[in-house]
Amino acid sequence: MAPVIHMPEPLCLVKNTNGRLVANPKALTILSAITQPVVVVAIVGLCRTGKSYLMNRLAGKSKGFSIGSTVQPHTKGIWMWCVPHPKKPDHTLVLLDTEGLGDVEKGDKKNDTQIFVLALLLSSTFVYNTMNKIDQRDIDLLHYVTELSGLLRTVSSPDLDGIEDAADFVSICPDLVWTLRDFYLDLEAHGQLITADEYLENSLRPKQGTDQGLQNFNLPRLCIQKFFTVKKCFIFYLPTLRKKLAQLETLRDDDLDPEFVQQVADFCSYIFSHSNAKTLLGGIKVNGSRLESLVLTYVNAISSGDLPCMEDAVLALAEIKNLAAVQKAIAHYDQQMFQKVQLPTETLQELQDLHRASEREAIEVFMKNSFKDVDQGFQKKLETLLEARQDDFHKRNSEASLDRCSALLQDIFHPLEGDVKRGIYLTAGGHRLYVQKTEELKAKYYQEPRKGIQAEEALQKYLQSKESVRDRILQTDLALIEREKEMEEAHVKAEVLKAEEQRMWVAVLRQYQQMMEQRQRILQEQVRQMERNRIFQHPLQQRALDLRHHCQVLIKHAALTTCERQRNIVAQVKDSGIRQPSTQLYTPLPHAKMDSPLGYSMALAASLLILWKITEELEICMKINEFLRVAEKTLAAEEKAKRESSEKEKKLHEQKVKKLLKKCENLTRAFMEFKAKMTEEIRVRESLLKEMNERIKMLKAKMNNNNESKQNTEMTALQRPRKQ
Repeated sequence: MAPVIHMPEPLCLVKNTNGRLVANPKALTILSAITQPVVVVAIVGLCRTGKSYLMNRLAGKSKGFSIGSTVQPHTKGIWMWCVPHPKKPDHTLVLLDTEGLGDVEKGDKKNDTQIFVLALLLSSTFVYNTMNKIDQRDIDLLHYVTELSGLLRTVSSPDLDGIEDAADFVSICPDLVWTLRDFYLDLEAHGQLITADEYLENSLRPKQGTDQGLQNFNLPRLCIQKFFTVKKCFIFYLPTLRKKLAQLETLRDDDLDPEFVQQVADFCSYIFSHSNAKTLLGGIKVNGSRLESLVLTYVNAISSGDLPCMEDAVLALAEIKNLAAVQKAIAHYDQQMFQKVQLPTETLQELQDLHRASEREAIEVFMKNSFKDVDQGFQKKLETLLEARQDDFHKRNSEASLDRCSALLQDIFHPLEGDVKRGIYLTAGGHRLYVQKTEELKAKYYQEPRKGIQAEEALQKYLQSKESVRDRILQTDLALIEREKEMEEAHVKAEVLKAEEQRMWVAVLRQYQQMMEQRQRILQEQVRQMERNRIFQHPLQQRALDLRHHCQVLIKHAALTTCERQRNIVAQVKDSGIRQPSTQLYTPLPHAKMDSPLGYSMALAASLLILWKITEELEICMKINEFLRVAEKTLAAEEKAKRESSEKEKKLHEQKVKKLLKKCENLTRAFMEFKAKMTEEIRVRESLLKEMNERIKMLKAKMNNNNESKQNTEMTALQRPRKQ
């Protein structure tokens, strides 16, 4: 069972010495001994407004916290009274009575603000004690203090035993209980009665409108509603006659106004029933030792100057609210841009239009939430921040566009890079194919949507990075084309030589064939001529032989007949003169009569005529015979001449053939030498090509390693800014 703390009277928790707040070690010792959850009720208000009276009633005492009856305030700093909770046995009620605000003797608004903020941060139920009614000054002051407490929470770092995360001990917002002292107004609005809570709610309700005046009116009310989620209002009439107020501490309830007594009872009952234990973020309930740590933390933070020091609460509120308005406008701008902008944008104008639209909305949000931005300094600051945000979005848009384009380029050109690695383009004409494929992939890249403003630059950078690859392909292509050209030239030369050789052989063969054909024609002509001569000479020779034989017969017969007749005639003449010739030696002509001289003369004439014809025929036969001899000699001479001419032509042809054969042999020998030379050159070039292919493979491997290293470097460079 937790020990019970007995404090017969209040004790100063935080001293206010010469405007400096100092925690009281004795009070901290008491707090550290409390192991139960604590319900911390703090009251703040103007001096001489009855704050201590309400704290005494919460403690169940008529005396305790000092109640002054003069114009001089009694409570200095923050006083603490720890009592058992009347309705929660396992809790301790910690009552904090604060020094009154607005003390003319003190004259230091900074010290009032420090006490106000410290009470607000330490409490789980905050009692705001004001006089008569709720006015704008009280609302502005409460708003100002809530903002300052939020600033102080963000710079404080409690260091509690056994707790690692100091942020978990930052207190949540307390409940607000607004007490109106010496209330004299009627709780009525628009002709109807209202409660005190409704009066508070109406006082904190913002008005509809967007002009600057309404924004300044609504800002503190919205902040108070946001800071205090639970709000309660109590009104207190004048407790007694004014002349008895000086003895209020000694008066019994019977001596007080019954309505006032009932109002105090209702107030105490609400505090006992609805005030919760002090709780930190994360649901951690605060006990005495943790409350001690909170006191030390906040007092040290205030003493170190972390709490803003401003002479004018309005200026402080304006700065706080305008800073909050700037942050809210920036948050709205970021929200709108993240919702509307899909990076990368297709054009810069698209991003500019979205920026202008979000910028207008952000300025509207700032104008709605700003407070007394007289010189428009915060609006200019907002514009500067929006410009920075715009530059940031431009940078992110460029980076997103570059990332998108880089990914597209890698995806689109990956097959081409694979083909390059496999050496597909390291052939004759490979550069043209490489350029053609590159243009096709560029067209495909241009067709892809949402590339952003870096599309062309990313493409050019990528192509520049592949410039060395293209140069190597071009050099290899030119080398291979030159080699193929040389091989083609050698092949053409070989073909020309081969064709020339074939042409020469064909010419030789054709010439030989023509010669043989000509010789064949000559022989055939000679054969035909001989055949004609034979055909022509045979009848002539036969006739000549016949004529010769006939002539010989005729000559012989004529000779014999003539001689015989001459002998007969001579014999007849000698013997008898004119006697009839013998019929045995001469056969007379028909119808001739040899028995007369006339018949004899006629016979003699006929004989002479026959002899003349025979002689004439003999001459013809001799002429024919001579002609035949001349013809035979002529034919023999022609045949001899032809034979000699044929042999001469044959010899000339053979000499030409020998010359052509010798020329063919020389050409064949030159061709074989050229062929051997070309074979050796091809072998050397194949060796060079093999060496070049090996160098290309080495270059490809080196290029792949360089590309991989470059890609790794680029990926590392891209990942480093993202991590940052």
